[in-house]
Amino acid sequence: MDTSFRKLACVTVTYQPDPMALKAQLQALPADSLKIVVDNASAAECVEMLVGLEMTVPNLHLLRNADNLGLGAALNQGVRAARKFDPEIEFVLLLDQDSEPLPGSIKALLFTFASMESSGRAVGAVGPLLRDAATGLTHGFHQCTRWRWKRVYPSNADQASIPCANLNGSGTLMRIKQFLELGGLREDFFIDHVDTEWSFRLLAHGLELWGVPQALFLHSMGQASIKYWLFCWRIWPSRAPARHYFLFRNAVRLILDRNVLTVWKFWAVLKLCLTAFVHALFDHARVEQLHNMARGVRDGFLGEQP
Repeated sequence: MDTSFRKLACVTVTYQPDPMALKAQLQALPADSLKIVVDNASAAECVEMLVGLEMTVPNLHLLRNADNLGLGAALNQGVRAARKFDPEIEFVLLLDQDSEPLPGSIKALLFTFASMESSGRAVGAVGPLLRDAATGLTHGFHQCTRWRWKRVYPSNADQASIPCANLNGSGTLMRIKQFLELGGLREDFFIDHVDTEWSFRLLAHGLELWGVPQALFLHSMGQASIKYWLFCWRIWPSRAPARHYFLFRNAVRLILDRNVLTVWKFWAVLKLCLTAFVHALFDHARVEQLHNMARGVRDGFLGEQP
């Protein structure tokens, strides 16, 4: 067993998790890594399942919240708990409940981080290539030029790491000391764009983000994923109206944030408009969807909570 895993904490946030998906994730994590599951007030049957996993999965600790604190707050809670459980922890891997690392992926993340640092690079975080569990397509990595925000789609067989302008939160690996020194994730964002804000904060501190194609995670984006063609096959996440409230509110907050790249703000506005247009035309719950999007925009400008 690779002893470096003993300095790794894996933090997963759960809310009404799928038992099979969560079990697959926990079994895929290195046996001698520290595992923290933070549950955000799931139903009693889910909590019973989580307690059972705590008893059977090596080095797993379950933290239970009486209320749903949101993704950012729960991840912060898990990282702080990891430091208390083991002060020798050096790295933290942040995970959604529906992500599963494939064999060798976590080792590839750790190796890439160490290699980058040894070459003198100021590494903030590295992240895996995410493959959508529903469609089989990868989400790619975010990059930007002066005028364009884009995704690149490397093969899982590619050895070269990809410089990124943003990393998806699930599967992100970073040093725990740096995470705590920068104040952790923004808890008021609750769920959507928590990872986006964190990525831009790392960049603002002169730190680099790298995608690691040979690290492959199965991952679900949104409540469902729609496969569509636009010059190549792409994925459109389908979200509930409540999720669109947070997506639009937090996007507006990022647009008002001076740490966020201008090119991202431009493309974010276009994507918000496209999202509203698609749901207005094709969503049977269009009235509720548009209402929540509009509330999100309003509260984003006003700085209000739901």
